[in-house]
Amino acid sequence: MEHFLVSARKYRPQDFASVVGQSHITTTLKNAILQKQLAHAFLFCGPRGVGKTTCARILAKTINCENLRPDGEACNQCASCVAFNQGTSFNIHELDAASNNSVDDIRALVDQVRFPPQGARYKTYIIDEVHMLSTAAFNAFLKTLEEPPSYAIFILATTEKHKILPTILSRCQVFDFRRITLHDIVHHLQGICAKEQVQAEEEALHLIAQKSEGCMRDALSIFDTLVSFTGGHITYQQALAHLNMLNVEYYFRLMESIHQQDIAQTLLCLDEILQKGFDGENVLEGMAEFLRDLMVCRDEKLTALLDIAQNFRKRYAEMAQRCSLSWLVSALALLQDAEVQYRNSRNKRLTLEIAFIKLCYLQQAVQLVSDVATGEVVKKKLIHEGASTRLRAPFQAVPKPTTIPKPGSIPSTSPSVKENPTPYVSSVTTSIRPVLSEPGMTASGKLPTLETLKKDRQTSRQPTDTVQVPLTLQQVQQCWDHYIALLQEKGQHALAAQLTHARIGVMPPEEIQVTTWNIVQFRFLEEERIHIAEYLKEKLARPGLVMKILLEEQETPADTQSVLTPQQQFEQLKMHYPLIARLQDELDLEVDY
Repeated sequence: MEHFLVSARKYRPQDFASVVGQSHITTTLKNAILQKQLAHAFLFCGPRGVGKTTCARILAKTINCENLRPDGEACNQCASCVAFNQGTSFNIHELDAASNNSVDDIRALVDQVRFPPQGARYKTYIIDEVHMLSTAAFNAFLKTLEEPPSYAIFILATTEKHKILPTILSRCQVFDFRRITLHDIVHHLQGICAKEQVQAEEEALHLIAQKSEGCMRDALSIFDTLVSFTGGHITYQQALAHLNMLNVEYYFRLMESIHQQDIAQTLLCLDEILQKGFDGENVLEGMAEFLRDLMVCRDEKLTALLDIAQNFRKRYAEMAQRCSLSWLVSALALLQDAEVQYRNSRNKRLTLEIAFIKLCYLQQAVQLVSDVATGEVVKKKLIHEGASTRLRAPFQAVPKPTTIPKPGSIPSTSPSVKENPTPYVSSVTTSIRPVLSEPGMTASGKLPTLETLKKDRQTSRQPTDTVQVPLTLQQVQQCWDHYIALLQEKGQHALAAQLTHARIGVMPPEEIQVTTWNIVQFRFLEEERIHIAEYLKEKLARPGLVMKILLEEQETPADTQSVLTPQQQFEQLKMHYPLIARLQDELDLEVDY
């Protein structure tokens, strides 16, 4: 039986031109060889499987080539190149620092450096995984690395550059290898398929490239496994099954259900995905990547950022045109919050389903919020504050009736003021709970459509002949004091104290300005601003009320007293309590301030 050689070894590059995705390094090395400006020590660092050791071997072979080509490549025909290709060269030494990391190993290597090369110009030492060397071994290597013989060249390779001592880094020319792009991996795999007479769909090769995460060695290992699994005919479906990756068709199905606001179909699709053994967190991450690709598809300038197969680009572009940019941004923020909640949730499936139910009603919310006067605040809460649950129907504006205040507790408004003339949105919900008895529901108990809500909004905006009475400072102050009393009843004394020391002003027609004098008080009020504004709007029956928090650090309230020193405090105590002064005199006490 013929011995099988894996693709990672069979197709290992033998010259600089065949190295994939590292042209910035290979070009530099070839120019250094041609211009005879070769350094005595190199450090190749970067992720795994991107060509560090391969480039080190190619460099070691090229610098000893007897018939160097004009482009800086080795001829592969001279005695030196043939000896290297056959593994019989005495001028190239490789050391695995992972298993030879002691001081004695480095001293043995240093002893070999004293012997000149045999029939060649240079003697090359390749130390792989150099970060595994001990500190003592590094220190024993410093002097030789700094001033080696003219014929000695050291090439160090590592995946963890941060573990290398600075004294080593300063003695080497550092080359940073980068991850290989998806396009380069796919192109290289297509070339191997042509040589091996393997039939592979381009979509399947894209899956291999995505799974390898920029590592060519991993991509070739996955490729060999799929060739054995499929018998030399790699299809997209077989690659999905073997790599345990979710088919992009599921994301298209989920998007169709979300656009139709079909919760039942969305949950059934999620259940089908979970039944296949996929984790909910992977579903959230995959959906976020899918929406990111849709957002990129909306701009032709960003097509270079797409890492999808050519056959799928048309479908992505068609789906992207059906999604507004505001919806995509809001959906990405929602999914990002859902991923955090999923990791900390006990009922993970419920968290996953709630996230996709929100997506079903997100389009309706974005369009409705854009028509509401306070839409910016509502949309901000939708994206960033997923904990508020005051809106009871799915993103609909619920008119809040004006309550009649008790006599003497809160100010009463003039009879000429029209109660609640416009629909009012208090905040954005995170759980969708349709209440059939609430205003805005249809006679059949179903949720109102977006067109119905828009008509109601337009109707509410029609001008009326009723003129509101100007807002007075006395009315605001009474409501303000009543809110402070409510905070004290709940035990929030710190916040109540901050509100007590704030200064209130009224700016016509419906603006309240609250002035503070320090940053701590400003932060207290800023965190509570939304709740205070909601309370004042309801009690004063003014939905258009605006509340602003101002910070005046240089201004100090008149009643603020300066802070006394310990000595001043003790002197005041003696003035108010003469017995303290008498006790100090009789006992001859000395006060330690």
